[in-house]
Amino acid sequence: MTTATTSPPDQDALARIGKTVRNRLDADPKVYRVPTDLAEIYAIGDFLSESECARLRELIDLVAQPSRLHESAYVEGFRTSYSGNFDSNDPFVRGISRRIDDLMGLPGELGERMQGQRYLKGQQFKPHHDFFYPTEEYWKAERKRGGQRSWTAMMFLNEVEAGGATNFTNVGIDIEPKPGVLLMWNNHSPDGTPNEDTLHAGTPVEAGEKYVITRWYRVRKWA
Repeated sequence: MTTATTSPPDQDALARIGKTVRNRLDADPKVYRVPTDLAEIYAIGDFLSESECARLRELIDLVAQPSRLHESAYVEGFRTSYSGNFDSNDPFVRGISRRIDDLMGLPGELGERMQGQRYLKGQQFKPHHDFFYPTEEYWKAERKRGGQRSWTAMMFLNEVEAGGATNFTNVGIDIEPKPGVLLMWNNHSPDGTPNEDTLHAGTPVEAGEKYVITRWYRVRKWA
């Protein structure tokens, strides 16, 4: 728990990384900033081509397993999608990762492996934060694996017949899945403290299926 005399882990690094990415994205005319004072959320259209989206969907189908959370945070039915991590040495995957790194101005070594997720009808990811809670047992391992998560990058790979929006609960917006769109947000406030208003959910797919890719960034080299 944060007090007046205790700073959150990695606060200075998170503030520095937040400023770097914010300045980079604000200066890019192709990037759209979602109009809210509660969180730093950005999007860019046509980041991926139709053929790239199709290939990434195929890769997700190859690696998809029932999604999991940290055991200490697991709640039955909280995350019901299928997901899997990609091979970082695959030239195609590496190329996509580098494009995200370059857009955001972050060293690739800070990025976790890209993870693909597939949601079928009725599947969802209930409201959650992407940053880690230092009070949880899993933090001991995550601190050694690169520390706190800073930014999240999420790519939508297909049209969804109905449902499946990314809902920023406290901000009060739904981001509809559109193929090729890259969505990015800072999980912390400008001062490097966790931003509770980044609470978000993958709402239930009502018809069809939904494919997305996520890449999370740490404050140190991800191990």
